[in-house]
Parts: sequence; structure tokens; C-alpha cells
Amino acid sequence: MRPSRSFRIFRAVALAVVVIGLLAPLLWMITASLKTNVDIYDTGKAFAFSPTLDNYANVLKRANYVQFIGNSLWVAFAATVLSLILGVPAAYSMSRFNMRRSALVVLMARVIPGVSLLVPWYYVFSNLRMVGGFSVLILSHMFVSLPLIVYIMMGYFDGLPTELEEAALVDGLTHIGAFRRITMPLSVPGIATAGILSFIFSWNNFMFALVLSGADTKTLPVAIFDFVGYASIDWGGLMAAATVVTLPIMVIALFVQKYVVSGLTAGATKG
Repeated sequence: MRPSRSFRIFRAVALAVVVIGLLAPLLWMITASLKTNVDIYDTGKAFAFSPTLDNYANVLKRANYVQFIGNSLWVAFAATVLSLILGVPAAYSMSRFNMRRSALVVLMARVIPGVSLLVPWYYVFSNLRMVGGFSVLILSHMFVSLPLIVYIMMGYFDGLPTELEEAALVDGLTHIGAFRRITMPLSVPGIATAGILSFIFSWNNFMFALVLSGADTKTLPVAIFDFVGYASIDWGGLMAAATVVTLPIMVIALFVQKYVVSGLTAGATKG
């Protein structure tokens, strides 16, 4: 049955409202990053203004922003790789050996607010003299990444057929050998999906880095606050810095969206 005309109009209006609501803040951020502070406060120049790249030049020259970009890349990459190394075998074990209690612990770790752990973490890591280093940032980001990877991969492994692994065991392979030679190649889309989402969450993480990073280990979300002062706010620089943080991850998400969708749905169509 074809949807009625009123339903099609409602669907188009609802879609337009959602798209505008999602894109309007992003468009305002990008346009504000191309304005001077005077033009930002001038409502008459909301759309008609002379664009400038001075804000981006100031961002790259000020406060070692290139270093902060490298810090974000290193922390996100290291946290993602380590979480995959630990999370994929853990998810496989929980899925194949019916370790539901362990899965419940992982789920609880996934839903516990990270802010509730910041104070004890800071106390422990400060006594270990680790606050301000990359290791504590990577460990804290793994707290978010690891449960996410285990949660995604458990659903993926649950959807994979067990007959191939059982045949491999009959042929003489161990469980580890069957996992390495049979299950791992089949689960590449799921691993890619988990890794991409983990990297995005780590790149955008602000709370842990704000408390646990040092002057030389700041990540980009924390470095944005350099443009917020007690007396005034450099809105042009702030929006340019926010754009530098946002656009790379949006470009990555745009290019890998089909892989993310296929990875999230592939496990449900196997078996």
C-alpha cells in the first residue's frame, strides 16, 4: 500500500525539522569560525559578512594546537587498539561459553556514568604519580571503549554460525585456533565497526581528559577552553577550534558510515 498524501507531507516535514535541528548548530559554528568577533555580535551580518581565515590561523599558532591534535590521535588510537586486543577475545568467550554473568558486569560498566569514577580514579592515579601522562588518559578512555567493543562484538558473535567452528574442532583445531582461523576473518566487519565507534568516542571524550591530562598531554576537546577567559570569550577562535575538533571526525564518519551500518547489522543476518 502506498502511504497517503498527508502521511508523506508529515514525513517530509518531520524529516526537515530533524535535519535542520541537527545541522543548524553545525552551520552556525562553521560560519562563526569565519567571522570576526565584531561580526559575530552583529545580527545584521548573520549571513552577509566577509569571511576570514584569521581564526584558524590563530588556532594553529596558539597554544600548540598541532601538538594537541597529535595528542588526540595518539590517545584515541592507542585506546582503540588496546581495547580491541582485549575486548574481541573477551566478547568471543562470553558469547561462545555462555558467560552471562561476565556479560552483565560488562553491561554495568557500560551504563555506569564515568563522572562517578573520576574522583577515585584521580585519587589512585595521583598517588601513583600518573596524572598528567598519556598512560592514564589511555586507560581512562579504555573504560569507555572496552565495554562498547565487548557489547558490539558479543551481538556479532552470537549471530555467527557455530557449525564452522565445530567442524574446525573436529578437524583438530583448538578453540583458539578456530577463533583465529575461522571466526576472526568472518568478524572483520564487526571489528571494524567497534574500532571506528571506539575511536570516535575517544576522540570526543572531554571529561576524563579535563581532569587527568597535563599541560603537554591535553587533547583537542580540552584545548578548546583556552579560548574561554574570565573576562571575555574569543568566540571566533572558539568556533574555529571547535570546527577543527568536529570536522575530521565527521569526515571519517561520512566515509565509513556504510561499514558501520553493515557491521552493526551483519551479525543479525548470519546463521
